[in-house]
Amino acid sequence: MKMFSAILLTAFLAFVVGVYGELPWWSFAVTSLVVAVAIHQRAGRAFLSGFLGLFLLWGILAFVKDAANEHILSTKVSQLFLKNDSYLLLIIVTAIVGGLISGFAALTGTYLKRAPRRR
Repeated sequence: MKMFSAILLTAFLAFVVGVYGELPWWSFAVTSLVVAVAIHQRAGRAFLSGFLGLFLLWGILAFVKDAANEHILSTKVSQLFLKNDSYLLLIIVTAIVGGLISGFAALTGTYLKRAPRRR
């Protein structure tokens, strides 16, 4: 239940910060870190929940935005960078990049929570 809550909260906070905030594109990493500190899990589960939260969010958002222009731009970008005509592959690569950044931020949050405190 903690993992499911962490996935949903990571995706929700990243969406809210991305849509309503005037922050840089990487601000979702801070929200992933905060979620990992608030909902304590083991390191592997924290990484996976951060990864899945952003992977699903960015994948769905990229597909919805891309479907609005019938995948024209993403097909051309895919030809440039991936040497392939697959817009879906570009969306998956985009989602993986966001998921990795979020997963590592969540992993950092878990390790920060476990770090010994000096007085």
